[in-house]
Amino acid sequence: MNKLASRRAFLRGAPLREDRTAIIPPGADQGHFFELCVQCDDCVSACPEHIITFDRQGWPVVSLDVSPCTFCGACAEACTTGALKPENLSDWPWRAHVTAGCLSMNGVSCRVCQDACDSNAIGFKLLLGGRSEPAIDQQACTGCGACASACPANTIRFERHETVPQESLQ
Repeated sequence: MNKLASRRAFLRGAPLREDRTAIIPPGADQGHFFELCVQCDDCVSACPEHIITFDRQGWPVVSLDVSPCTFCGACAEACTTGALKPENLSDWPWRAHVTAGCLSMNGVSCRVCQDACDSNAIGFKLLLGGRSEPAIDQQACTGCGACASACPANTIRFERHETVPQESLQ
């Protein structure tokens, strides 16, 4: 961990830890992000969608419930430390998951997430009693957050999705 992060965490009374569940910006060097990031604000300033902010410990994080990520690469291009790299943009490991508060799962007709999804990764499975359950195709989902920012019930969360390298599938 860099000295700036340690000093900030110490002065805030926060434990010195890295939140591996937080959504870090696209293009992140997944194995070395926390070692390389110096919390300089370049990625935050460069983001045209204004979805990158700082967490309580000063690390840049992405808030997909605010607006979707276009994967434009501006944050990675602005990064001078190598913590974010344009060539890593395709390695975005986050995928959408719907929680139990979903309006459709509770009998309210809603398809806002499906309408917002440009990759057509969201479909609905009809259930008894006028309810339907959203089904997300994890292979088609890009993790952009269009569904989350559109959801009126704020019930879409993102989880790390580990991909299997193509060579191991053969």
